[in-house]
Amino acid sequence: MIQEKSDLLQSSTESIIHEDKTFEKVEETELGAQYDFETEFTEIEKLAEEAKRQSTFWQKFRNFEFEINFENKKYMVWLLGAFASAAGLLSGLDQSIISGASIGMEPALHLTSHQQSLVSSLMPLGAVAGSILMTPLNEYFGRKKSIMISCVWYTVGAALSAAAHEYHIMYAGRFILGVGVGIEGGCVGLYIAESVPAKVRGNIVSMYQFNIAVGEVLGFAVAAMFYSVKGGWRFMIGSSLLFSTLLFIGISFLPESPRYLIHKNRLGEAYNVWKRLRDVEEYDSKVEFLEMRQAGIEEQERKNNESYVQVWMDLFTVPRNRRSLVYAVIMISLGQLTGVNAVMYYMSTLMIKIGFDTKNAVFMSLVGGGSLMLGTIPAILFMDRFGRRTWALNIVGFFFGLLLVAIGYRIDIETNLAAAEGVYLTGIILYMGFFGAYACLTWVLPSEAFSMQMRSVGMTISSAFLYLWAFTVTYNFTKMQNAFTYTGLTLGFYGGIAFIGFIYQLFFMPETKDKTLEEIDDIFNKPTMDIARENIANMKKFWGMK
Repeated sequence: MIQEKSDLLQSSTESIIHEDKTFEKVEETELGAQYDFETEFTEIEKLAEEAKRQSTFWQKFRNFEFEINFENKKYMVWLLGAFASAAGLLSGLDQSIISGASIGMEPALHLTSHQQSLVSSLMPLGAVAGSILMTPLNEYFGRKKSIMISCVWYTVGAALSAAAHEYHIMYAGRFILGVGVGIEGGCVGLYIAESVPAKVRGNIVSMYQFNIAVGEVLGFAVAAMFYSVKGGWRFMIGSSLLFSTLLFIGISFLPESPRYLIHKNRLGEAYNVWKRLRDVEEYDSKVEFLEMRQAGIEEQERKNNESYVQVWMDLFTVPRNRRSLVYAVIMISLGQLTGVNAVMYYMSTLMIKIGFDTKNAVFMSLVGGGSLMLGTIPAILFMDRFGRRTWALNIVGFFFGLLLVAIGYRIDIETNLAAAEGVYLTGIILYMGFFGAYACLTWVLPSEAFSMQMRSVGMTISSAFLYLWAFTVTYNFTKMQNAFTYTGLTLGFYGGIAFIGFIYQLFFMPETKDKTLEEIDDIFNKPTMDIARENIANMKKFWGMK
């Protein structure tokens, strides 16, 4: 027995020694031999203390920095994720509210069908403009303040829309509202991805899509609440004023992204924020901070030798950057070109066409919004467990949902109303539910794909594509429906894109689960065909093939 305990102790000691050597190896290979670990952090602590001394109350007040801290850093991480992702409530609310508001708005403003299409689609078009503004705002103001600026655009746009007495003012209000959506859409994922640990990054960024879905359900619910109120469509559209104000206040208590502060060479401030978000006594937290600093130094050296135009050119000419851009744009396109925004904007109209009366159509729109919301919950809980590639298989589920929606529209409502409504609603539930799970990827993947130097520029282009596709699909929905028929549009066009996307994901989608943003750089430094060969090899291994 004594010998067995001795052997066990020796084995444990050897394991600890082995782990220490592993840590030393990580430190040497990832940070370089020039790093003196303890000396580095002594200097960083001095910079952090100096930054804290120089930060006066009025500076904090002017910068909307009302610091809160927790002994358990996980609470701060999840608080940051919860408040930042709550911006999705505004986006979702303003996307879905127009579905119910349009029923009262159309006769009140004497809108033609073309004008109604513009009212619905000008918000995503404004979001394209907001996405373009995102890069200069991010660079000058930072991630946190950019989200706060988006709240101001929301407030102005909602006020104009609610007060509109003719369609030109409604156009302006919806476009301005869209600018806020575009700024927020790119900034939130970027802010969260740069701030939270790799092992929960997918879960927390997915909360943004969950809040979009909650906002969409809330939009349908608000529409149902004010449906019978005289001029109720104004209350519906103006409701986002309340949420934009609450979000503005909540964001002011969050820290700036530590990677942004390093990007701006504010190392002391970055480390003070890092201590609020990580337990700096843990070895991994220190290593990650030093990796961030090293990436920031390398980026600064490149920045000193490159013009702003060259930075943009690098996004297309440097293979690593080009791969991440193509990947992000394809994944975003797969989410938007499968028709979800068109279905969401015209949900009440579509419900009327399959047999529901006008009032019940508004209430039944909650079915689609609720399914979308419920679908995002598994993504928050399980995406980081199963990985990005496995989660992308949800595209198969919403393809079958589109199939049922298409079949539902082929059933004659005059002779088989119950069957038409049953098949259609089953399809909508499947489509929106699986899409809710899948859509989380369209925010997670672009936010983690780009290098530090390209992150703001890359997210600008990705976000612009997202809302450009949303505008295109929404604005052309009626025309495409007339040209394809609704069955041809949902199954042939939307379903066809989903099928092509499934093939792309199977062969060319890399796995980024549990990787730090710096480690993801190494993945995209590989040629695309190398990633494809790895995926094929892994699939063969999974199926037991040689």
